[in-house]
Amino acid sequence: MKNYPLSIQIWIVFVSITMAISILLSFIMPLTLRDFFTKEIYKTIDSAQEIIFNQFEINDIDEDIFGTDQFKDVRTVRHLLIYEGNHVVLSSPISIDFLRQVKEDIETQRNVSKHYTGKINQERVFYTITKGKAFGRDAYLVSYMGDSYREDLVNTLFKKLLNTMIIVILLSWIPAILLSRYLSSPLVSLQQRVDRLANKEWSDPIAVDRKDEIGKLGNSIEELRTELIRQDEAEQSFLQYISHELKTPVMVIRSYTQAINDGIFPGGDLKNSIEIIDNEAERLEKRIRNLLYLTKLDYLENHNQENLKTFPLDKLIKDVVDRLNWSRKDLDWIIELDEVNINGDLEQWKIVLENLIDNQIRYAKSSIQISLKKSRKKTYLKIYNDGDHIDQALLDNMFKEYNKGYKGEFGLGLAIVKRILDIYNSTIYAKNEEIGVSFNIEIDENPKKEA
Repeated sequence: MKNYPLSIQIWIVFVSITMAISILLSFIMPLTLRDFFTKEIYKTIDSAQEIIFNQFEINDIDEDIFGTDQFKDVRTVRHLLIYEGNHVVLSSPISIDFLRQVKEDIETQRNVSKHYTGKINQERVFYTITKGKAFGRDAYLVSYMGDSYREDLVNTLFKKLLNTMIIVILLSWIPAILLSRYLSSPLVSLQQRVDRLANKEWSDPIAVDRKDEIGKLGNSIEELRTELIRQDEAEQSFLQYISHELKTPVMVIRSYTQAINDGIFPGGDLKNSIEIIDNEAERLEKRIRNLLYLTKLDYLENHNQENLKTFPLDKLIKDVVDRLNWSRKDLDWIIELDEVNINGDLEQWKIVLENLIDNQIRYAKSSIQISLKKSRKKTYLKIYNDGDHIDQALLDNMFKEYNKGYKGEFGLGLAIVKRILDIYNSTIYAKNEEIGVSFNIEIDENPKKEA
């Protein structure tokens, strides 16, 4: 059934439930009605007997007229009177077999009144035998009623109920169809919109005016649409930037090599020209390396367990600073490091520190401060530079891939930092201090994300 449209599935389920209930009721109702009318028959018989005994007490009845038609109950309750000594007074002719059965019941009856069932000419009857006084003598009043009355009532009422039930079922299918279409139509609409999103047709907003689960699904798809638009725009800008960043050093290298080949030295002499070519090649290599590593991180998130080991983070920070501080001899370095050991991939953490410290060196005016503090559950790393403040809009998005960073640069290195820290269940954020900017990392004691 799961291969049918949702509206058909809902309709089938609704119809199946109503049919199952109807079939169940068709078995239960006759039994319930028969039991109910059986009790009603005995109540009718008991009521008729009570009336007769009351008439016996006030002598309002004559034995000569007891057997006539004028003493029949309006609901076809018939009576016979049996005195001590088996003298019988009948209100209607009865079969010998039934009379014999009644006499046997009288002999075994110990209660004043008791209900029985029997047969008269193959027809089932319900009768009550009550002991009392009739015309001044001890007697048993036997009152009986045929089963045909009960069956007529059951069949008549059951047919009416069955017809009503069929009408209700048929009429209920109409709202079932309308309900199924009401529930499935927005899902069909959302499916069409998702198909359009798959084809990058995301200009129109998705608005579902509902507060239920379907409305929440529509809102989630709308969030997905806006995020896809943002990523597409950022990716287009990023590709333009990468094209420029890769093309520029290549053009410089080619033009310089062609000039040198022609005997011209754009850098003034051969040594300076080769140094410029080397710098551009290094710049190109760095861009390509970052791009490749960013792509590689998708694999490393799930396949990096073998490279995990415990190492001193404070020592790694010192090593990275020693390797990079030569590029800005004018900077003052203030380093305060607690002894901290963490578990992780040494190369990944080296890349994190290299990207962050290189970023500080690029924008610092006169000083860089690095502090590493260990608490009971977390380790805090703060890297500060006294450069210019960063706009708040850039602070909120500077660690996202394909977003332009400070001074129009894309900050691909910061995106790599964020991705690596995500692997280790750690967080990073940038903050404008009173003077300068700080980058703050919170390293969780549980280094790996749960799968």
